[in-house]
Amino acid sequence: MNKVQINRIKDKSFGVLGLIATLSGLIILGFFIGQILHEGLNRLDMDFLKDLPSRKPEKAGIYTAWVGTLWILVMTTLFAFPLGVAAGIYLEEYAKKSKLSSLLEINISNLAGVPSIIYGLLGLEIFGRVMHLGNSLLAGSLTLALLILPIIIVATREAVRAVPNSLRMASYGLGASKWQTIWNQILPASMGGIFTGVILAISRAVGETAPLIVVGALAYVPFAPSGPMDEFTVLPIQIFNWISRPQHGFAVNAAAAIIILLGITFIMNGIAVYLRNRWQKKINW
Repeated sequence: MNKVQINRIKDKSFGVLGLIATLSGLIILGFFIGQILHEGLNRLDMDFLKDLPSRKPEKAGIYTAWVGTLWILVMTTLFAFPLGVAAGIYLEEYAKKSKLSSLLEINISNLAGVPSIIYGLLGLEIFGRVMHLGNSLLAGSLTLALLILPIIIVATREAVRAVPNSLRMASYGLGASKWQTIWNQILPASMGGIFTGVILAISRAVGETAPLIVVGALAYVPFAPSGPMDEFTVLPIQIFNWISRPQHGFAVNAAAAIIILLGITFIMNGIAVYLRNRWQKKINW
């Protein structure tokens, strides 16, 4: 048996093991999702969405949690989207290749893998204590913006890099400046990929709990936030609060809230996949 045959056997073995691991993971995931749907679907109604938190599980709702989540998502997007896209365009189109730019690129890529709790500690110190924002929506949004900023920068660079160079040359040939080329040609052509990266980054922020707990998000808030400086809670923290309680009714509430959170995540990921496919077709065309 020669080396080629041995390598083929190894490849088949790894392929079979990978398939088994994938199927096992899907079965376990399907079991958990099925259990959550079985427990939580009957609890979903309009009262559950519009009721305030309560010590009685049958009267408890997620109004304050989903309103806080909506505030966090909107404000995080407003902070992270323009800054991340601008940084990605600068690094890809304007920054000269040097040791400093290479070091910066490596650090940005590494920051995308830093545990979220580190960003929570950073946000607590900078936004909560130094800037005196306390445990407000603004502090939580700025912390999550730092969390997803490296992801948006990397996605923007990849999308801009995928634009054919012939498009740039054609624009320059017609007398357009560098900024006119970027604004009128490169950005429209890469916006599908940029939006895909932004939506996936925000999807990550939706499920984050640790940074917001460190910043000071509360487990129990008896009112919905009405401004950036208000105290808040979000769906993951509300779910954690309910699961930690001994009554079975709160476990049912947590399952219903998980269904809503999964629905938000699946919808956002579905939009990202749709935009990515449209963008790839446009680039290939």
